[in-house]
Amino acid sequence: MKTNLKFFLLLALAVISVNSFSQNNKNPKIQVALLLDTSNSMDGLIDQAKTELWSVVNELALAKTAGEQAILEIALYEYGNDNLTSENGFIRKVLDLTTDLDKISEALFALKTNGGYEYCGHVIDKASKELKWSTSDKDLKLIFIAGNEEFTQGNVDYKISCKDAISKGIIVNTIFCGNNDEGINTFWKDGADIADGKYLNIDQNQVVAYISTPFDTQISDLNSKLNQTYVAYGEIGNDMKTRQETQDENARGQSSYTSVNRTISKSSGVYVNSSWDLVDATDKGKKISDIKDDELPEEMKKMNDSEKEVYLKEKKEDRVKIQNEISDLNKKRLEYIEEQNKLNSESNTLGVAMINVVHEQAVKVGFTFPKK
Repeated sequence: MKTNLKFFLLLALAVISVNSFSQNNKNPKIQVALLLDTSNSMDGLIDQAKTELWSVVNELALAKTAGEQAILEIALYEYGNDNLTSENGFIRKVLDLTTDLDKISEALFALKTNGGYEYCGHVIDKASKELKWSTSDKDLKLIFIAGNEEFTQGNVDYKISCKDAISKGIIVNTIFCGNNDEGINTFWKDGADIADGKYLNIDQNQVVAYISTPFDTQISDLNSKLNQTYVAYGEIGNDMKTRQETQDENARGQSSYTSVNRTISKSSGVYVNSSWDLVDATDKGKKISDIKDDELPEEMKKMNDSEKEVYLKEKKEDRVKIQNEISDLNKKRLEYIEEQNKLNSESNTLGVAMINVVHEQAVKVGFTFPKK
């Protein structure tokens, strides 16, 4: 009996040790919940979100802790829209926290504005309670709420919801769309102060400035080649690949700035599609032998396992090569912009505000960014 007890104690200690090792070596997370006012006056805000999504992603893709790249998760809520139900506070959770960046892009481009009541305290309360936030104090957990009406509207007290958020380690940053003093007087700054966040004001109608460079066309051309390295599989594979191409088209239709930044994001480590792309899936440990032939693309169905592995290896090598080319061109692109001395330092838009705040708050919890 004593021998058995000793065995089980040793086994328990081994399990604890393995779990501890696994947790300690888990990639750090940056979780961002974006709460956007979609009332009538916010068309400019939504336009900025569509335009600048990929520039924000590109900044966050640089974040690391102890050499490990951060996992980026983004959630999206809309509030203040008459098309939403009053019973739910004119609030809709559009997306849970997800690493699927194409899904975020798709959701942003589907948003429509319509007049309504803007319950800031209520939407913060929902985001802090409904989403699957990390429990690790090494991960960065942020809410960004943007709007232009009084922060006090609704029957959920913003002071209570902001206190509840920060008690869970969720920082609330408030972005008032309008005059700085007006935002302070309507308690947007107070909400941020309560939850250890930053208060900012932006001009939601400012058009995002962009400097064209000699490298933009080359980057766009490489995006087409990059797409050819994705190998769709499973029931959702073809639909997800179509969605990828649709979001490329949405970005191109928005602006050259958006399109180039999206391509740069696709060359980074945060753009992973293991749920439908075999190259990413096998990178994450999925075995090609476990995938049924009817789940494979036509060109792979007649291959044996060895041939499939060679095929995916070649696709992976092509992807890495293209991603490296995009990265090199982007360095030249950024240097060109800096040399023109036209960096948009006076920009007062959603993306600029988010990048500055996330960078500062990430560094405080131990993330590092490469020096510029």
